[in-house]
Amino acid sequence: MENERLAYNANKVVAFLEKNPHDFTREDIEHFVIENDIRMINFMYPGGDGKLKTLNFVITDLDYLDTILSCGERVDGSSLFDFIQADSSDLYVLPRYSTAFVDPFAEIPTLCMLCSFFDKDGKPLESAPERTLVKALESFRKVTGMDFHAMGELEYYVIEPDEDVYPAVDQHGYHESMPYAKTNDFRALCMQYIAQTGGQIKYGHSEVGNFRFKGLVYEQNEIEFLPVLCTEAADQLLVAKWVIRNLAYREGLNVTFAPKITTGKAGSGLHVHMRLMKDGRNMMVNGGRLSEEARKAIAGMMDLARSITAFGNKNPTSYFRLVPHQEAPTNVCWGDRNRSVLVRVPLGWTSDVDMAAQANPQETPQSVDATLKQTVEMRSPDGSADIYQLIAGLCVACRHGFEMENALEVAEQNYVDVNIHAAANAGRLDQLAQLPDSCWASAACLQQQRGIYEQYGVFSPAMIDGIIAQLRSFDDKTLRADIQGNEEKIEKLVNQYFHCG
Repeated sequence: MENERLAYNANKVVAFLEKNPHDFTREDIEHFVIENDIRMINFMYPGGDGKLKTLNFVITDLDYLDTILSCGERVDGSSLFDFIQADSSDLYVLPRYSTAFVDPFAEIPTLCMLCSFFDKDGKPLESAPERTLVKALESFRKVTGMDFHAMGELEYYVIEPDEDVYPAVDQHGYHESMPYAKTNDFRALCMQYIAQTGGQIKYGHSEVGNFRFKGLVYEQNEIEFLPVLCTEAADQLLVAKWVIRNLAYREGLNVTFAPKITTGKAGSGLHVHMRLMKDGRNMMVNGGRLSEEARKAIAGMMDLARSITAFGNKNPTSYFRLVPHQEAPTNVCWGDRNRSVLVRVPLGWTSDVDMAAQANPQETPQSVDATLKQTVEMRSPDGSADIYQLIAGLCVACRHGFEMENALEVAEQNYVDVNIHAAANAGRLDQLAQLPDSCWASAACLQQQRGIYEQYGVFSPAMIDGIIAQLRSFDDKTLRADIQGNEEKIEKLVNQYFHCG
């Protein structure tokens, strides 16, 4: 039965080997290469700009294949990361066999693998994005005894020439079907390709945003993933963005993950859902209610919310999305099923009611345990995020909640049970902390709280210094107020960061 399940997997390597990717060995990879006539190997890894980089190897000799799988290769770290100096820039990249997938775009049969960075002494590069997330997970396990799972919601706009056939209603594209949503087939193909690379997808749909601008139609889409171990979640999101951009290029389309395109239209976020797992059980729920563990994790995110923007909102257009009276948050608060808060507790199937039997009377009602579905969602990040830094920062924040003596009080103080912008909450707004309004302000928040991220050696001081310097370099302290209402300057800014992240 297990072999049948694996043989159905969309990832061709998993289906061929009929093995869980975590169990892949070098011998497995070599066997797949030989039996499937693979002629090229791609090493792939994130750079300091958050984008996926590629190193190609043509395979004409099996001994050489064994060498690169065993020893990796040398790369110039100073060209990948700002914090590495040119006079000591050599790094090693070593493939992680568990990430292997067949390149869905290559004409030459090609196998891709994500890599980890190592320094001259053969030790993991402490400042590497992937290594930072690994350390965050290790410290979370040490403090809480639990695993940290995550999943992302990739929102993006697809842009194509305008046409006057079945036009969608402006800003009413949520879950729209074809022919009113023109790019649903493109999204479906993206999902299939992402699944082939190992991405665990929950669903996809058309999102709220759609509008016309200068002869073009902008349609917003979303692909949401399933919760997996946080290190795998980051890998999957990174590769998914690479897939979407590649497929768009081949289809003659343009896509953007930019947080904001124009005023008055929905921006694109990168919402991250989280859950705490122990022995296969979701610790977010206890007796059908949000658990004490979950509320401690939320308290940690409340305390570090302002500095988390340094990882999840990394260019000036991010702060044109984080404005009041939109679904994007501005206040540091949380609530149930509430899209105006920073951290949302979505519906979690905790009622133990067999709704499927009610929808299908021919079915016999059963007791339903869907507690694995309960997550909490951080809503401030966007497509400019460094995915590894962001999920590592959230992991640190949730761990921090377990180390706060007053965590449950902090959670209670920041809870909002209705729309935060409703009249009933007018007095609450003044009591709640506000998210930064610029990269400059975000850098200041990170500087104030950097010690928590550097604790246990998770974020290296060099990495924190680099992030602060990068954010300050935008010099956008008053930019949002300075160009508010100036459509020409806003458009110029959007174009500058159109393909961020």
